[in-house]
Amino acid sequence: MSRDISPGTLVGSWTHSHEEDDEGRQVFRPADGDFPPSRGRTTFTLLPDQLALVGAPGPDDRGTTTDGTWSLDGDVLRIALPRGEATYQVLAADADRLELRPHR
Repeated sequence: MSRDISPGTLVGSWTHSHEEDDEGRQVFRPADGDFPPSRGRTTFTLLPDQLALVGAPGPDDRGTTTDGTWSLDGDVLRIALPRGEATYQVLAADADRLELRPHR
């Protein structure tokens, strides 16, 4: 069942809290949160003007950042990057937690 999510709820910088993932659900927390040590975390920043910055761990522990765009249609979040698109169903969103499920 699709439900409408407010785009403003998604605006901000998010970091993957993979320790909290469960049953296909990916949990993201605000980037300024307190995370345990990790070899790297996926991050993304969704800006109000539909621009997106996506960060990924790099091969030498330095991260990489890619510019793209994002859109929200009901509860489906699409992040478009030069090398492809990631699509997620937004399961929950508030100021402290974003829960996503990869969407096909």
